[in-house]
Amino acid sequence: MKTKAVIMDEKAIIRATTRIAHEIIEKNKGVEDLVLVGIKTRGIPFAKRLAKKILEIEGKMVPVLTLDITLYRDDLTEIDANPVVQDTEFELDITGKIVVLVDDVLYTGRTVRAALDALVDKGRPKKVQLAVLIDRGHRELPIRPDFVGKNVPTSKLELVSVKFEEIDGVNKVLIVER
Repeated sequence: MKTKAVIMDEKAIIRATTRIAHEIIEKNKGVEDLVLVGIKTRGIPFAKRLAKKILEIEGKMVPVLTLDITLYRDDLTEIDANPVVQDTEFELDITGKIVVLVDDVLYTGRTVRAALDALVDKGRPKKVQLAVLIDRGHRELPIRPDFVGKNVPTSKLELVSVKFEEIDGVNKVLIVER
């Protein structure tokens, strides 16, 4: 795959994370009963970054849980005949909590739908919101993020590749061509 453009560098990711953290606090009138749930894989470091930023702003640590949605995907057989499922770290009851699902890219909404199915198997939150670093805008489902770092219209032949230092050793967002 060929890199077409770098659409966010490290500074832009930090600015977007800071803005989203402020928006989460404002929309929820603080952080009471707030839980961030990072969708595996790149939603997890993004959720941790948001929690760190919220701690800087509010002085309170927000719990961060991880969610593996592999077995909830409707395209599971297309992805892998023998999926490897990792443990989901859910040490907290989310019933009655405000849950912010966190992921790197919203494309068709299929990942979010699977995450919602997985989430309600864990408990019944009071409210579920969605935070994404990049919204590509191609919807199969009527899912809209509550918090967006950047809207990036792309063609179906382009991919948005989010790179986080925790996983990839670098912080940037690229558009690559198939």
